[in-house]
Amino acid sequence: MICPYCAAPGTRMETHAHLGRDHGDRVATFREDDKYGMRLKFALDCPFCDEGLERVANPRGREPGFLEEFEREIRLVAFDLLLYHLQASHAERVGLPPVPLDEPTAGGTR
Repeated sequence: MICPYCAAPGTRMETHAHLGRDHGDRVATFREDDKYGMRLKFALDCPFCDEGLERVANPRGREPGFLEEFEREIRLVAFDLLLYHLQASHAERVGLPPVPLDEPTAGGTR
């Protein structure tokens, strides 16, 4: 596959490591106050479409240093989710085979 940001080639695992190492600045981490209280979140936009992802990084949000302490791990989770999105929606653009469609089995179950 190739990196969606700079076209560096590699396996999925190598690309995942490359993204975390060389493109970590693409992942935004922030604090947001909502009806559940203060939430620690991360966000990452898809480089090919308007779909982005935003997730709660620490559901309890009680550890003020969480985002800084686990910054590397948060970025790797964000890039892992991005790689799943890229394979499902943009496989040909990153040199991956398309995800095969599941054919329904007899009785309509999979």
